[in-house]
Amino acid sequence: MNTRPPESEPLLTPAEVAAMFRVDPKTVTRWAKAGKLSSIRTLGGHRRYRESEVRDLLTGMVPEQRRSDED
Repeated sequence: MNTRPPESEPLLTPAEVAAMFRVDPKTVTRWAKAGKLSSIRTLGGHRRYRESEVRDLLTGMVPEQRRSDED
């Protein structure tokens, strides 16, 4: 099994997450505040997101987007 301890998991910035979803970084921050995406705060107070969680959310969104396009 290839699971990493949480401390060594890659973290993404809001801008990196926004680029993956093609949304504004402020949207990513709103998702975190709404509980749709969990965030980690740096010592400087900046948000960071777990890469694995972001990728799971991204792959979960793709089929929904395709279905809504077909409606």
